Formats: sequence, structure tokens, C-alpha cells
Amino acid sequence: MTFPFYRTYAARLIDQGAEQLLLDAMLVLFKEQGWLKERQRQRTDSPHVLAKVRAIHRLICVGEAMRFALNNLAIVAGDWVLAHSDPEWLDRYGHRIEESRLPRSQQDRQTIAEQIGRDGSQLLNDLYAPEAPAFLREIPAVQILRRVWIQNDVWVEGQLSFRGNEDLPPGKQFINSPYDQEARYGKKRETRWTGYKVHLTETCEDDAPHLIAHVTTVAAAITDEAMTETIHAELEQTKLTPRQHVLDSGSITAPILVSSQQQYGIEVIGPARGDVKWQANTEGGIDASQFHIDWEQKLAICPTGQRSINWTPAIDDRKNEVIKIKFSTTDCGRCPRQVDCIRSEKKSKRRTITVRPQAQHEALQAARRRQKTAAFPRQYALREGIEATMSQGVRAFGMRRSCYLGLAKTHLQHLSIAAAINLVRVGAWLDGDDLAPTRISAFQKLCFAA
Repeated sequence: MTFPFYRTYAARLIDQGAEQLLLDAMLVLFKEQGWLKERQRQRTDSPHVLAKVRAIHRLICVGEAMRFALNNLAIVAGDWVLAHSDPEWLDRYGHRIEESRLPRSQQDRQTIAEQIGRDGSQLLNDLYAPEAPAFLREIPAVQILRRVWIQNDVWVEGQLSFRGNEDLPPGKQFINSPYDQEARYGKKRETRWTGYKVHLTETCEDDAPHLIAHVTTVAAAITDEAMTETIHAELEQTKLTPRQHVLDSGSITAPILVSSQQQYGIEVIGPARGDVKWQANTEGGIDASQFHIDWEQKLAICPTGQRSINWTPAIDDRKNEVIKIKFSTTDCGRCPRQVDCIRSEKKSKRRTITVRPQAQHEALQAARRRQKTAAFPRQYALREGIEATMSQGVRAFGMRRSCYLGLAKTHLQHLSIAAAINLVRVGAWLDGDDLAPTRISAFQKLCFAA
């Protein structure tokens, strides 16, 4: 069962900023019926979505960007294109760029990449020349060509070179196909794709239908954790903030644990990321959680009673606020538990721990302690139900593949799918169908019953 939209209707909704009404109007009705309330428990997950373009590598991308620009220019300025084209371009860009047409050797592929770069440079120089018609530079395909050329080619000592993989822009900015410049390369565990991600948030109370309360679509390169606070803020705007929000570890960070509780009164349930340092993963190791931290005095006390001598606020590699706490080389050098604390090869050894600001540190430690309790698996098991929603969206409504080019229309598709799923679920609820329990294995049943 699918719900196609005519392109003109979809574009009109987006232009008017009315695409969100597809879901919002329905949620208002559900609130009136008492099926959807603020402070209900909710859960969120983000399946990957394939863009309506083929996944291509960089060499094909630059070739297709050139072909895309030439085809668009041929429609609006045919005479100009003929006057500024090389005769060899017909053979290079007159047909779709295919892997089967490209050479296998890396050296020959590099030669072709540099030739395409020179062709693109020549075309762009002509397009941006003072005597060229100004409207040509406003054509989207020309602007895409310019961006693709900049991200893949560079002038070095007067020679045009194809950039190495280590010299590329961040994935959030990198155009993977000229036909959908908003589609991005994504990687989630073993899955790799070009396109988007859709974050679905649904209620999960036992005495009401499970309804999708929020949908957001983002480029594939956007991490899950970057969207959690956005989802909370938008749920607050619609007065649908949950009292508990069940998330996987990819959506949880120390700042999120704090802001969710302080700003929205939301308890985040999910596995916090563990300490990756060797002390936390070695039997008998002295990790940061074993140090007593006196926030007022700005010092830390290690398990053997030694006090720190330095307290320095800093910013880590991921631009997070942290505090670096250092201990004395003298104290650490004579410590009987040095082997459990320090592995430095330096002659003068001392321990340094890195912690988050107080609120974040305490929230993170509390979350790590909670996930080791016997009650946590039962709490977190509630998240598994969102897998059924993802499966329903993919299998019954084609959510895995975008029907449109661009983020806005792909988001419109996801909103319509969410609305359709809600209608199906409300219909089943009114017919008296019981909520299907989340399927768990026999071994899980046995452990939960113990």
C-alpha cells in the first residue's frame, strides 16, 4: 500500500511550508481523543533511506556533474554551449558515465579524472567570464558543477590535480551525486549508503495505540546524537514531550543526559557510552569513576588518597568541554598501585584524568551505574518495539527508498508515511485489535522471568 504524491502538489506544499500539516493536524485529533498525551513514554530510532540516485564514486560523480551541466545548458542556451564546447566532449559526456567504460588501472583513472577537471575548469571559466550571459551562472546545474569541481580538484603549482581522499571536505558537505546535491554518504555499523536518515518517534504506552508523534529527515552524514536535542525541542513545541525517552547509545551523550532533564524534564533511558580507556577495561584497573572529585575545591583524590595538583578546563578533539586533572609525578612514582593506573613509557610518570563538567560527569556516571542494574534490561527492552515501526514503514510503505530528489520532498514522503501508519494503527485500535507484543527470544523470556 503506497501513498504517491504528484510532483506539483508536493512542491506546492513545500513552497507554502505546509508539509508538516500532514502530520500535525492528525496529532491534534488524536490528542482530542485522548490517545496522545504529553508525558507519555516514547522511543526513537533512525532507519537509513536511499536517495533516488545511484551510489557512485568520485570519478563518476565529476563526470556526471559535467554531463548534467551540459545537458541543462543545452536546453536553455544551445548556441552558447556549441560555441564553448570542445568537440571531444560529445564522446566524453554525451552518454551516461558507467564504471564499465572506465579503465581499471589507477594511473589511467587518475588521467581521466584530471581531464574531466580541465574540461570543467574550461567550462566554468567561460561561464563566469564577464561577457557570458549572467543567467547561465544562476542555473542550479552550473552551481552544482562548480561545487563538485572545488571539492574534487585543486590547482597545485599551476597544474590541476584530482584531490586525494585525505584532502576532501567533511562528509556533511560532500556532494555525492549532482542529481541530488543534498544526499550524503552515510555509515551506520556495517551499513553504508547514499541518501538520508529518518528519525521516527512514537509513543509506547500499553493502554493506548502506539502513534508516531514526531518525524524528522536529515542527511545521512548527520549523527543520531546531533538530532536528540532537536527532537526534544520540537516535541516541546507540540506539547508532546515524554516523561521517559528510550534511545539507543548512538543518540545519547553526557550533554544530552543533562539538557533533557534540566530543560524538558525528560528522563533518557538507554545505554550510555562506556569509558574506552584501558583502565576501565582491565581487571583491577583504576578508571576515572574511582576518583573522588571535589568540585568546589577543584581537585580530585585517587583511590590511594593522593590529591591532584592541576585542574585545567579544556576542549577535547570533539569540541566538548572537559577538565584535565593531573597528579604529582612524585606521588604517582611511589604509588604501590601504579601498574593499575599508568602505562606511560616516560621516566617521570603521573596520572591524568579527563572528566566532563560536574553536571555532565555526574549524569554520565549515574547512567553507567544504572545500566549495570538488574532492572535496566527490562526498561530498555521497551525500545525494541520501534523496530516493528521501522519494519512496517519499510515493508508496507516503501520508507527505505526516497521517491523524490532533495531533502524537503523526501521529508514530505516520510511525513505522509507516518500519517498513514497512524491511520492504520488507529483503525486497528478501534477494531479492538490488541497491541502485538515485541517479539523476544525464548532465552530472553527465561531471563526476564527469573
